[in-house]
Amino acid sequence: MAARRPHGMSGRSRRRVLSAGLVAATVLTTALALWLGLRLHDQRAEEQRRQDVLAAARQSALNFTSLDYRHYDRDSANVLKGATGDFKKEFAAQTAELTRLVARNKSVSEGQVLEAGIVRSDERSARVLVVADSKVTNTAVPKGEARTYRLQLDLVHRDGRWLTSDVEFVG
Repeated sequence: MAARRPHGMSGRSRRRVLSAGLVAATVLTTALALWLGLRLHDQRAEEQRRQDVLAAARQSALNFTSLDYRHYDRDSANVLKGATGDFKKEFAAQTAELTRLVARNKSVSEGQVLEAGIVRSDERSARVLVVADSKVTNTAVPKGEARTYRLQLDLVHRDGRWLTSDVEFVG
């Protein structure tokens, strides 16, 4: 008669159970590492999208609040370069009249973005609130006048870029 092992398992059976346990632990650890890696990738992508949206909104607001009659064609082209949809059409339609008005008044506006925050965003659209200051000089106020703007910008993601589709003055 063979001697019985403690716990009723042969050495071979214990090695199988141990091997199966190690395999299961390895599979579980690998799955957890993959899941955590994907979550980290998603978080980084989300943060990059946030930064891209904020950068586009800040640049759009800066373009919108920084205009100079001496090179208004360039300044208005910068606004249009970051615009799309109805906002782009409306701004383009008003460019000729604005060019005359800005030149007649010798208007210069030096904008500065103070704050920007995302209200909502997804992969294709975003809404951003921007606070900007501007020093405006023209024939009526040759020494300049400080202005503060609160803007709501709607942006859409097109062709790898965030473009402004609407601008509203708020507050």
